[in-house]
Amino acid sequence: MTPLGAKLRALREARGISLKEMAAALNVSSAYLSALEHGKRGQPTSFLLHRMIAYFNVIWDEAEELQRLAEISDPKVTIDTGGLVPEATELANRLRDNIERLEPEDLRFLRDELVKRAARKR
Repeated sequence: MTPLGAKLRALREARGISLKEMAAALNVSSAYLSALEHGKRGQPTSFLLHRMIAYFNVIWDEAEELQRLAEISDPKVTIDTGGLVPEATELANRLRDNIERLEPEDLRFLRDELVKRAARKR
């Protein structure tokens, strides 16, 4: 499941909306919406994302959060480390080879550490 998929599901369930109802209202198939929630489909188009925001009638902050989540919800990531230091290539490959063995708390730690260290360099 992607961050966007988890948020969409939470919004839908909190409002008691079925997958089929939401899909019909957005004029997409329930199979597509299910795949989006489960991370089997990539990011929705900006047009569809704006329709989802309107559908849920969320406030500005929540709309911005949905847009941010969409940006970090591509389930098929490619990392080009060409031209970077060898450690970058090693890190990308180790993550590729081991991500499924990491616990959620390990993933949160690594994510938070990456965000913190990357922010120092800006």
